[in-house]
Amino acid sequence: EVDECASSPCGTGQTCNDPNKAKNSQHDYTCTCDNDNTIVQTDGPATCSKNECDANPCGTGQTCNDPNQSPSSTGDFTCTCANGVVATGTAATCEMQRPEQGEEH
Repeated sequence: EVDECASSPCGTGQTCNDPNKAKNSQHDYTCTCDNDNTIVQTDGPATCSKNECDANPCGTGQTCNDPNQSPSSTGDFTCTCANGVVATGTAATCEMQRPEQGEEH
């Protein structure tokens, strides 16, 4: 009997399951994310986090932060401009818009 999960192949935040512990059965264990049990990977660690900032959703010169990297969490990243303007789920508008000459305020 060989339990492929005994060596903790899945890593932190994942649950390992080896349904067939026969000696001739290898590479059939699964890793399931503890934070989202719909994400399952066979024969290796699952990808349990998703950093939306990896796709560079913010504009040039903006800082991206994704506080909740759960795969089921979307649109909660923030884009912050150097001048402090912050937008959630989209690139921020960093430049201050000046009124056109002759416009009244």
